[in-house]
Amino acid sequence: MRLDGRKNDELRPISFIKDFTKNALGSVLVSFGDTKVITTASVTMEQPKWMDKESKQGWLTAEYSLLPSSTNTRCERERTKLSGRTQEIQRLIGRSLRACIDMNKIPEMTITIDADVIQADGGTRTASICGGFMALKTAINKLIQDGTIKENPIKEEIAAISAGIINGEVMLDLCYEEDSHAQVDSNVVLTKSGKIIEFQTTAEGEPYKQEQLMEIFNIAKSGIDKIIKMYN
Repeated sequence: MRLDGRKNDELRPISFIKDFTKNALGSVLVSFGDTKVITTASVTMEQPKWMDKESKQGWLTAEYSLLPSSTNTRCERERTKLSGRTQEIQRLIGRSLRACIDMNKIPEMTITIDADVIQADGGTRTASICGGFMALKTAINKLIQDGTIKENPIKEEIAAISAGIINGEVMLDLCYEEDSHAQVDSNVVLTKSGKIIEFQTTAEGEPYKQEQLMEIFNIAKSGIDKIIKMYN
């Protein structure tokens, strides 16, 4: 039996509260159990400075942060230099969301996804990707409605979930306590059709077997299928 009584293949309670803030074009408060993240999508009508100006395509980027009181002990704000962990997470969020969008259909604009963790209990990066996708989808719908873009650039819905091996058992959607004791830790990002965007799986102790890898993938896919159904 898991700490919160869930079955091994059971998700924590998940919710998406859309239009959580009024200023961002898209905003979602996403909750995976006790993990809560505010995700927003903002749009600027210009390309990044590094992009070839002869190209008319747009860009999507992401930023991620843990608010000071989001963890058991206060974490410092990263004002001047981002930690390696923060950089790795926001790159994961950015490339996951770029995988689902046609940049040629958002010409000469930049969409920024911000993920601010207000309460952390494991799975903050996967919750940020799911909430970020919902915020992106909301922003895109508004851009289509007001005529800023002509067609939907989202190629396919995506979602993400964590999984791992604890005491020899494969478990889905790990809370912090489970994650901190996992022998194998995994973060999986898939499209609705099951194509792989990211499959990060690391042995924290003993190496794991190929059949366990497939078991992790299958349990993650089952969770992602359920999450994508929640979008609608």
